[in-house]
Amino acid sequence: MSLRALWIISQEKGENVRVRFSRKFPTVEHRAKILSGSSYVAVPEESNFLQLLLTELGLSDSSKSYVALRDDCLYRQRSPALELHIDLPGKGTLWPVLAISQGSLIFACLPLVDVPPEPRTPLASLLSVSQCLTLLAGLQTFLLGSGSKSDSEGLVSRLAMLPSVLLQVCPLGTPLDVPLVGAPSTPTVPTSAGIQKQPAWKTGQHRGRAAVNVALVETVRSMQYGNQSRQDLWDVYGTVTCKCEVEGVLPNVTVTLSLPPNGSPLQDILVHPCVTSLDSSILTASSVDSYDGSAFSGPYKFPFSPPLEPFRLCSYTSQVPVPPILGSYQLKEEENELHVSVALKLHESVKNSFEYCEAHLPFFNRAQMGVVDVKVSSGQLDVSKEKNLLAWTLGQKFPKSREVTMEGKIIFSGPTPGPSDALCTQLTAYIKLYFKVPDMTLSGCCVDQHSVQVYSSAKPRIVTSRELQSKEYFIWNSTGAAPVSSGQMMM
Repeated sequence: MSLRALWIISQEKGENVRVRFSRKFPTVEHRAKILSGSSYVAVPEESNFLQLLLTELGLSDSSKSYVALRDDCLYRQRSPALELHIDLPGKGTLWPVLAISQGSLIFACLPLVDVPPEPRTPLASLLSVSQCLTLLAGLQTFLLGSGSKSDSEGLVSRLAMLPSVLLQVCPLGTPLDVPLVGAPSTPTVPTSAGIQKQPAWKTGQHRGRAAVNVALVETVRSMQYGNQSRQDLWDVYGTVTCKCEVEGVLPNVTVTLSLPPNGSPLQDILVHPCVTSLDSSILTASSVDSYDGSAFSGPYKFPFSPPLEPFRLCSYTSQVPVPPILGSYQLKEEENELHVSVALKLHESVKNSFEYCEAHLPFFNRAQMGVVDVKVSSGQLDVSKEKNLLAWTLGQKFPKSREVTMEGKIIFSGPTPGPSDALCTQLTAYIKLYFKVPDMTLSGCCVDQHSVQVYSSAKPRIVTSRELQSKEYFIWNSTGAAPVSSGQMMM
């Protein structure tokens, strides 16, 4: 449900027909190229498109009253969806080009159609067509108002505003809403969603009990070296995502984030533009500065008027004293075999209840695995000899001791080489952890269900959740070389 390009064309009497505004969306065009494959037809240049469109609309070449591709009785025009026949280079048919006119302006766009070009799909079944027509109608009203004409100065000023308006209502070529009539003459933050109506292109409004969903996800990254000469690194990045499902006008909402009494203040906080007011002290804590203990430590209140779609309310970083899983990895080589020793310990502050937890041990730049004689104290070990990979599934719980170990040896004697990696040569090797812990955050940050305030007569159901998950969580072989960063890890 996106558009590849947009044009606004002026046809004032006594002046040459010209393109007053055009915009192409490269990300959508890339998708169009992938979807169309060999039948892909590129969007022509502005001057070529203008000539093709005017010919199709019968507004050019007045001396040629008959154009075969347009006027032949076998050709059935499906207005407002037009066909533009592109000559070399890029020969083919551009369809459906949507064009509507009012007064002195022609509004045209090319929606992304994700169906095969043949047989031709009925227009009524293409959601992108109705969506883009609604956007064109909204642009028409925005530029010309309720009448068919607009004063030239007013039109010029509104055309100048169009880039910022499109950034709000059609980011990256995907329409979210239509422009509002009487928009301000200077760009501002997106309009408060508390007065937004359901977009006309949506197939239906929310039905059922109103609900507000707030999801808090913390992602932890870690680089552990097991060597006193190298400093271990870890960081925590949190996001709060909201979704409001109500009928009619969206309510005003306040979400509050809370920390435990001994929790470290949140840092590097970024908020969505829909947040209506915020204490400036919330935004001052930065991970770049030295921590002096005077930073705002909550509770963090975010009042906002939600957009129509799910959105990220805020993001933050947090400094925690230890990573959730501490690891030790030792790899020693004797002739053509490797001796493996691994120990993992779950920190006592972390909830011992995982949705999943796995440790992957890849071995690069070696022959294919032969004999694998490795034992684990807990969980299940899967061997992929083709990938030279040991996948250690730890399950949903660590044992009571919160420690697990792996010991054994691996012989590489396969006839074909395993996977290669330019970085992991000789004893440079790592363990990569994948885990998710539901109903927990490493910083202790949470959204209490009762702290979410919704100013609406609908009395929506409040749903909150939180989870901790890993990303780029590495434990390097302490007996080999490893990449070391001298600065802070960046999410």
